[in-house]
Amino acid sequence: MSSWSMPSFAGRRRAVLRLLGRSLLALGVGAAVASYSSAALARDTVSIGYQRSSTLFILLKRNGELERRLGALGYDVRWHEFSSGLLEAMNSGSVDLNADVADAFALFTQAAHAPLTYYAEETSAPSAQAIIVPANSPIHGVADLRGKRVAVAKGSGCHYLLLAALKRAGLAPGDVDIRYLEASDALAAFRGGNVDAWVIWDPFLAAEQRDDHVRVIADGRDGLAQYNRFYTATDTFVERHPDALRAVFELLNQTGKWVKAHPDEAAKILAPVWGNLPEATVTLANSRRSYEIVPVRRDQLAEQQRIADTYRAAGMIPVAVKATDIHIWTPGPAAAAKAP
Repeated sequence: MSSWSMPSFAGRRRAVLRLLGRSLLALGVGAAVASYSSAALARDTVSIGYQRSSTLFILLKRNGELERRLGALGYDVRWHEFSSGLLEAMNSGSVDLNADVADAFALFTQAAHAPLTYYAEETSAPSAQAIIVPANSPIHGVADLRGKRVAVAKGSGCHYLLLAALKRAGLAPGDVDIRYLEASDALAAFRGGNVDAWVIWDPFLAAEQRDDHVRVIADGRDGLAQYNRFYTATDTFVERHPDALRAVFELLNQTGKWVKAHPDEAAKILAPVWGNLPEATVTLANSRRSYEIVPVRRDQLAEQQRIADTYRAAGMIPVAVKATDIHIWTPGPAAAAKAP
């Protein structure tokens, strides 16, 4: 005969409570796991396009501060380095955020009606690009360039500097032999004596100057070319993620101030990234950049309009461009207060 007997009421009550406790614990763990999984799936990814010359983003990528700040807001970061194809990527909106590009370059995206919003500007650095000649050259001014071979990257900020300098000297583009060469090819042509002058930006400019075999015959000072730089983001990203954009703006502003306050430390980090340049060359180049990150103001785009008109007249852009017809994002009061 079985020895089983009916449990007492107290025993049954304890068993029910134990079962209920285990059930509630399981439900709690399941809910926590589901909540964690949902949070992980809900994280957005911010894609950032940059070049080796993108100083502030390079520094943020190295120190991880951008990932930390955006990670706290629920974003992951994916970096895309461009050595070519940058304009196409910007025009197509294939990355969310773009690092800084020269003022003249930015106009090509506007002419192409790219889906971009301007979210920051680095203020002018007029001496960070220049027209240089060999130290022993008979060329001593822009007017002496008539009939000479001049290397420049087509559509760059330097290209505008050249056109503006020629106009001020009373020369037309056709009065000189313009050779459209990218920086590396132009360097070889210049050092090999295959061109008479080179219009170039830092750090190439600083490297040539420190080698002490060139002279500057013109740069952007005296109102010739301001050389501002602009940061853009896709319209969609700006609309959907203003919190992330505000964090990026603040970090760019802070990093720009850090570079100017710590030039030697910045040079140590950037020298190997910029092709193992001497640190002194990087320091010289950075001394001419403002790295002052400010909001873009529609009423301060007169230089952009001058570049647009010059490029239109030279056949560089196919349509007339009104510089103020752009989308502009402005940071909130907290971020704006941190800007200079």
